[in-house]
Amino acid sequence: MSDLTGKTALVTGSVQGIGLAIAKSLAGAGARVGVHGLATADQAAEVVAAVKAAGAPEARFFDANMRDVAAIEAMMQEVSDWGGADILVNNAGIQKTASYAELDAATWEAIIDVNLSGAFHTMRKALPVMAEKGYGRVINIASVHGLVASVNKAPYVASKFGLVGMSKVAALEYAAAGTKAKGGVTVNCIAPGWTETAIIEPQVAARAALHGGDRDLGIADLLAEKQPTRRTSDPSEIGALALWLCHPVAHNVTGTTIPVDGGWTAQ
Repeated sequence: MSDLTGKTALVTGSVQGIGLAIAKSLAGAGARVGVHGLATADQAAEVVAAVKAAGAPEARFFDANMRDVAAIEAMMQEVSDWGGADILVNNAGIQKTASYAELDAATWEAIIDVNLSGAFHTMRKALPVMAEKGYGRVINIASVHGLVASVNKAPYVASKFGLVGMSKVAALEYAAAGTKAKGGVTVNCIAPGWTETAIIEPQVAARAALHGGDRDLGIADLLAEKQPTRRTSDPSEIGALALWLCHPVAHNVTGTTIPVDGGWTAQ
């Protein structure tokens, strides 16, 4: 779909799930890939090996704390020394479900710091370099909760709505950078709905137990509340969309949020 030979990508929160799927997708197109997250030395080595096996000519692991501005800046400098982030995917995120009455200041600050401020700090370092090259892609993983709300998720929803708005501003500021031939600089969000990651397994198992252990029926029951297709997405599908957004043909797709949500936000 796209030849990313010679390009360097940084994917935050990419030791598993959607982030790892995106890293592998970009690797398959020939990009150098920086993976990132919380991992032991063995886990980090496994992720780097998996990304290389997917096709990356080079892969490196970064463990910057996304709540630490100095650590983020140091990571972005390392990426710059490595060739500069032609592609930046902000996937790192945390969530805690609780009501307003139950939430505390520390939870609010942690979620906003990682999900929103962390992305801001990577973007402010990466975008000027992309503009100089005339090509750049920022892809922020925003969730359907960047478009619609759910109860007991105030900090998470606030962070994702903020990410969508912040991405629009960046898209406008860099809209004229580059050319059609080079691909320009674009900033977009992908908003996944229910996706097959480890985080949803406990909920799937609980619903499946109500249907005699039938996982498919459990998923359909779980998704019936919000996702009309009653089908989950595979992380690789998000990876395929991210790869398409990196293609020069997507030079005029900027400032938008693309839901992959089975009709959730169409309701």
